[in-house]
Amino acid sequence: MPGDTELLVHLYDRFNARDMEAVLATMHPDVVWANGLEGGHVYGHDGVRDYWTRQWATMDSHAEPAGFSTGADGTIDVEVHLTARDLKGNVLFDNMGHHIFRIENGLIRCFDIR
Repeated sequence: MPGDTELLVHLYDRFNARDMEAVLATMHPDVVWANGLEGGHVYGHDGVRDYWTRQWATMDSHAEPAGFSTGADGTIDVEVHLTARDLKGNVLFDNMGHHIFRIENGLIRCFDIR
């Protein structure tokens, strides 16, 4: 898991920096990504790019990983501190959550929220 953990630490760092190209470089071209705002999933690099472009236009979100563990099925569970503010700076949420990743051949194949 050290390589997978490093990949995910890099993902969160680049996500928080709004570096979309670096974020997408961590993902399989056909990634399945949880849509935390509307439910369901988005698919592939174009779906992820559109999702985050829309979200970043309406809120300033930040995700800070607090711990990593590997599930019996090989997925990686990231305990994460999630915060978001609207464009006026009002707190929308500030809580802990779990992000579940499936990584294949060094790339994120699937992301879900628990």
